[in-house]
Amino acid sequence: MSYNSFRAFNNPFTQDDIAYCYEKIYLIRYFEETILELFSQGKLNGTTHAYIGQEANAVAISSSITYDDIIFSSHRCHGHFLSYTNNPKGLMAEMMGHESGVCGGRGGSQHLHFDNFYSNGVQGGIVANSVGAALAEKKNKSGNITIVFLGDGTLGEGIVYESLNIASLWKVPILFILENNYYAQSTPSKLQIAGSILKRAEAFSIKTDECTSNDVRQLYPIVKNAVDYVRNEIKPMFVLLNTFRLCHHSKNDDNRPNDEIEKWMEKDPILLGEELVMKQKESIEKNIKNRINKIVDNLISN
Repeated sequence: MSYNSFRAFNNPFTQDDIAYCYEKIYLIRYFEETILELFSQGKLNGTTHAYIGQEANAVAISSSITYDDIIFSSHRCHGHFLSYTNNPKGLMAEMMGHESGVCGGRGGSQHLHFDNFYSNGVQGGIVANSVGAALAEKKNKSGNITIVFLGDGTLGEGIVYESLNIASLWKVPILFILENNYYAQSTPSKLQIAGSILKRAEAFSIKTDECTSNDVRQLYPIVKNAVDYVRNEIKPMFVLLNTFRLCHHSKNDDNRPNDEIEKWMEKDPILLGEELVMKQKESIEKNIKNRINKIVDNLISN
């Protein structure tokens, strides 16, 4: 997989398309599993928010844009970062506090900057910045767009609605992606969000769409159409992706019902690999494991 490899997929997906997506999904999954293991061994400090179970969203989106587009992410940013940059070495070094990390080892898990990728752990804190960046791209007539990731818990922040308002009023090329995993840490969305999520964006005359799936083949056309709309119309759009994290919010802080988790495990994005021939699937997994393990070993030894 090349450093800046974004591509358009066939309809229906070919075996090459599926293999490409599985490689990106498995890179995120194994990276996150490695991070959690390093925390349990005391080799990492601080906190982290794994993207396990939501990988298909990041892959569908990064495959729909160009590397010149701008991404703003949240506290749960590793999947977005890896899918966009294909730079696990820089991220791992950052989390281990090495100077070779993407932010010199000072940003940690949540506060990243690499090329056109930015993330921030403050709920809603980066949304206004993303609108400003989109406005700049419009004024520069670059043809680039901005993508900003939100969580359902961020809907409690007033700056989100201020940003939606300005984005619509000034017609800036920004795609709001709200990943609704039905929980804000441990609080179910139904206990904190009144009314319709989509109607919140529609109230600002912003075009919306929605998809409930962990299958990249279903997500991709929804996201690609949204990206094309924002780029061609130079207007904002809001896409609601209903998904589910298959791990705890941070580290060992999960009190969700087991039967709910088990239900979503049947829709795990990683199951895409079952559609590849076993030899190809095993080769992808082996290469990624070797790649990540080598990165970790080198960083620990240095």
